[in-house]
Amino acid sequence: MNAYAPILVLGGIAAGFAIFSVFMASIIGPKRYNRAKLEAYECGIEPTPQPAGGGRFPIKYYLTAMLFIVFDIEIVFLYPWAVSFDALGMFGLVEMLLFVLTVFVAYAYVWRRGGLEWD
Repeated sequence: MNAYAPILVLGGIAAGFAIFSVFMASIIGPKRYNRAKLEAYECGIEPTPQPAGGGRFPIKYYLTAMLFIVFDIEIVFLYPWAVSFDALGMFGLVEMLLFVLTVFVAYAYVWRRGGLEWD
């Protein structure tokens, strides 16, 4: 338990600082509300009214999100491989090249089909 004490102390200090900052900002900070500040912020564009059941998102939104997840997972697999590259030798290099090639083929397919174009 003694080995974890510095980590727990640092975590406690970080949590205490975060709570203290939020609490003091709500007490000391300015409270000048107006109609513009209470509206939803949409990158400077006037908010449009939404239907009662919520708006429908285009399928392009979900495809882009899935593509991001696929390529993000590729990076997650590259980190442990890079750390143990010396221990894996030629086998590790060939396996990672096959993995990257597979992901690249998927990327080329999506690019060719127009999945990365914004309309």
